[in-house]
Amino acid sequence: MIEAVLRLYPQRYRLEAGDEIVAAYRESVDGVRAVDRLREAADIAGHALRMRLGVTSSSTVGQLLAAAAPQVAGVAAAYCGLHLSRWYVAASLSPAFPPLDPDSWTVRLFASAVVAVGAVTALTGRWRAGAWAAVVGLVAYAVATVASGPAFGDPVVTPVMALLAALVLAAAPPDLPPGARDRVTAGVTAAAVWVPVTALYAGVLPVSTDYGLWPLLVLAACGVAGALRQRSLAVVRSAAIVVACPLFLAYAHTVGP
Repeated sequence: MIEAVLRLYPQRYRLEAGDEIVAAYRESVDGVRAVDRLREAADIAGHALRMRLGVTSSSTVGQLLAAAAPQVAGVAAAYCGLHLSRWYVAASLSPAFPPLDPDSWTVRLFASAVVAVGAVTALTGRWRAGAWAAVVGLVAYAVATVASGPAFGDPVVTPVMALLAALVLAAAPPDLPPGARDRVTAGVTAAAVWVPVTALYAGVLPVSTDYGLWPLLVLAACGVAGALRQRSLAVVRSAAIVVACPLFLAYAHTVGP
């Protein structure tokens, strides 16, 4: 597996340091659990990706990705949570709860669950493990959406937006983890999106139409509030909200206004 991960590095760096990376990886994972091996490989993949993109913790792009990462996790949790809510409400209203067939639609559901759990884990304290789980889930969701085709949603815009969200989480510098305030803000944003729309799906709210722009409006409102609270970082906060919005753009595109 590590040999495949090494291919993510630029060729020159791979030729110069590839053997050293492989040796260090094998030494660090000797006798550890499979999940720890995957975590080490994920860290190497993230480092390779940052080298490809020229992202460091001191660069403007790196700082922007670090600022956007918690909001991206919150957006991913809300987006995939809504996908699960929509399926569950529809299934529960059916006379017989439909079985999960081994197809791309089921993969989308399980990928959504992985993203939601991973994002919540990241926002509640275990950022590293949760963020990588969300990355894996988003990539699987994108692939399954392409395989599902137009019958189950948009096979172009949605996968691209999911991959962009995964890219932000994977490329954010690990030495700039989000603080508690940023994680709480992202969690509140996600809840403000997920709760009312889920209530709408369940028929609790007295409306009959799903408003696809609601998630974007909530995200924008939270971004404005954050910029006003920290005016010295207003530009960074505003840019971070723009970076975090792709999945909600996909939601608005598929659900409609």
